[in-house]
Amino acid sequence: MKIKEMSGYLPDKYGKFAPEAFRDSGIPVCSFPFKVDKLPEGTKDLAITLIDYDAVPVCGFPFIHWLATGFGPVTAVEEDSSRADKDLIQGENSFGSKFYPDYGVNITQHYGGPMPPNCDHDYTLTVFALDEKLDLSNGFYLNELMKAMKGHVLAEDSTEILAKS
Repeated sequence: MKIKEMSGYLPDKYGKFAPEAFRDSGIPVCSFPFKVDKLPEGTKDLAITLIDYDAVPVCGFPFIHWLATGFGPVTAVEEDSSRADKDLIQGENSFGSKFYPDYGVNITQHYGGPMPPNCDHDYTLTVFALDEKLDLSNGFYLNELMKAMKGHVLAEDSTEILAKS
């Protein structure tokens, strides 16, 4: 399995420079589309993580922007699926941290787009092909996703997505 390469910068509408129509409480909320090639035989579902490891020097921890599963065995994830696809089970992102105001689940349990404060950041998108649907509920945490996936990952791939500061 391979994530199809996204060249150049993440388009503005998915990050820091998103127009107001693609924001909620100032946070970019329109998730970007992506494609994967060659799902392994037996794939029943996908899970994804979008994490900013370049955030560590800024805030002291890797910043989670999106956790989701429930896509089914698809090779294309559509634009704005975080808000539009009601079958997705989405985890708690870092906007739900005690260091932020109470944004509510429309932001904390959905895609919260990149907004690098200090310089351009690389965001790591990882896609996991799974042999079953995971028993998770909306609001799960990254550690719960990792535990639920143990023994069920048929393949995984990661790619770096560059976002403008």
